[in-house]
Amino acid sequence: MPTSNKTGFSPLTFILTGIPGLPMSNYWMAFPLSSLYLLMLLGNCTLLWTIKTDRSLHTPMYYLLSMLAVADLGLSVSTLPSMLGIFWFESTSLHFDACIIQMYFIHFFSAIESGVLVAMAFDRFVAICYPLQYASVLTSPLIMKAGGVIFMRGVCVVLPVAVLIKKLPFCRSTLLSHSFCLHQDMLRLACGDVRVNSLYGLTAVILTKGLDSLTILLSYMMILRAFMRTISHEARAKAFSTCICHLCAVLLFYIPLIGLSIIHRFGKHLPPLTHTLMADAYLLVPPVLNPLVYSWKTKQIRRRILTLLHWRGAQQQV
Repeated sequence: MPTSNKTGFSPLTFILTGIPGLPMSNYWMAFPLSSLYLLMLLGNCTLLWTIKTDRSLHTPMYYLLSMLAVADLGLSVSTLPSMLGIFWFESTSLHFDACIIQMYFIHFFSAIESGVLVAMAFDRFVAICYPLQYASVLTSPLIMKAGGVIFMRGVCVVLPVAVLIKKLPFCRSTLLSHSFCLHQDMLRLACGDVRVNSLYGLTAVILTKGLDSLTILLSYMMILRAFMRTISHEARAKAFSTCICHLCAVLLFYIPLIGLSIIHRFGKHLPPLTHTLMADAYLLVPPVLNPLVYSWKTKQIRRRILTLLHWRGAQQQV
């Protein structure tokens, strides 16, 4: 039911969409999504607990990994509850203000994750290209300040997006294309002039993901140049192994993001299922896989988790 205001009509609720072609209440989708949600919570919380309790991990690299885990938790908590509500309880309605809040936190935590990936790229750049200066350059206070800058950037860049869309009139269909609220998806339902919103949305993407991806690319170009200068094959392999986890995290985040952006811009003729699956991959895959990648590749974290599991097993036997 629409309500009138000075600029037109604004819907009280948006209608979320599950997966096209599947019934709303579908336990075959609800169980896997619930499992992913639990796996994400368990993986990221275990990662945070391990870094907090193991003093040997109190280093800049693991502080940044903690920030990445927090961003992943924020992304999942912002999106998965509404998806689970659709498949478990057929709850498809979301209040207009609640939709804006969800949209804000999705883009906010996405901007934070992108910024943390940049900081991690800089960490790897200093560690490989200037190993002797690493401890003096990347100090814990500097990492904390970088985290504050990344947080404030997310707030300042994304907040105007929510404020601008709040002022738009909505007088068309209130049916969204996804199981959560995204800026582009909400914007296409507005019946007012959206040029300012579109321009600022594009600017926000350029200021966050655009600049971040270029910075990460530049960092790895310089790292690659340092690799080529290293004569020892063993030294090259050792240096490259320290970058594998970060490269995986970058690919897990940016490949679905780029794919989703291309589909929104040029893939309007594609079936709705393609849009849905790409958006779900963008928001669900990184939070689930990042803890697994870092736990598998990082010896300290893997050893700590195995010690914890062994200790708990011994306690249960007693």
